[in-house]
Order: sequence, then C-alpha cells, then structure tokens
Amino acid sequence: MLQSVLISQRKRPYADAFQVVHFSVQRDHVHMIVEGDALRAGLAGFIISFAKRLNMILRRKGQVWADRWHGTTLGTPRAVRNALVYVFANRVRHGAIAVGDGAVDLHSSALRFDGFGPPLPIDEETHDFFDARGRPWLRLRWPPARPRTWLLGVGWRRHGLIHPREVTCYRPRRKA
Repeated sequence: MLQSVLISQRKRPYADAFQVVHFSVQRDHVHMIVEGDALRAGLAGFIISFAKRLNMILRRKGQVWADRWHGTTLGTPRAVRNALVYVFANRVRHGAIAVGDGAVDLHSSALRFDGFGPPLPIDEETHDFFDARGRPWLRLRWPPARPRTWLLGVGWRRHGLIHPREVTCYRPRRKA
C-alpha cells in the first residue's frame, strides 16, 4: 500500500517540488525524510492518499491519523546524518529486533540506501534479501527517490558513512 502511495505522489502537480526520500514504517506511525519546496501540499497529499487507501483496504471510514505531522528542518550535514540514523533505527528504538546481525528494517527505505559503510552484512538469515553481488533485491520494492539537495545527497557524508551497527544498536542521546 505504501508503495502505491509513493508512486502516486510522483504524478501529482507538486511532484517536482516534493518527494519522500527515506522512510520507516512503524506499527502506529511513519517517519519520513522529505525534501522540496511544497512540503505542505506534498505532506497533505501523502496523508490523504495513505488514509484513503488504508480505509479502503480495511473497509472502513473515518480518521486514520490521530495527529498532524510534525516536522523539523534539517540545515546541516550532521543533522541530516543523525536524521538518517534515527529513521533507519526507528524500529529498534521501539523495541523490535532487526533481521540478522547488522541487517536493517525491511519496512524502511534502508535497503535502497547507498550510504552504509561497510556494506550491509549478509548472513544465513538475510542472504535471501540480496542478489549474487550483495545488492539488496528488495530495493525494487520501494520506488527509488534520488536526493535532489546537496545536504541529503552528498553533504551528510562529510561526517562518515553510516555503519549498520549504528542502526541496529541505536541508543538515542539523552538531553541533559
């Protein structure tokens, strides 16, 4: 369902000004890293499209989202890198166990993310998710979204690639 919503976003009038680049789907919420100038229209379109499809699948009517979206503008390479780790580690943060040692959430865009260093580990539990060259075949499941901004495409890499352990052993820093 999320796949079809992401694909339909690309056909909207604001498609050139909004895109969901990375995401993580949880049991009761979604984390997304989006970019663009039409954030209000893009997020409203995403929320409405997602709610309509979910209601159709569940054969129900009514409100899907209990709350509005909450956004944070990311203005530095470090902030973007931290957001990427946060989004990819969100499932672990909520107490779920990732598949395999060092593998990432299959309900996220992490498998199509090329910023892991070292590459995602392939073990007995996760080998079915990768092709013969070690590339994740599930990346085709989610429509690709190449970052359009320098910060999300290149800038965050100034602070180093993301190690898979950062995602599977994530512990948020506590504020003093």
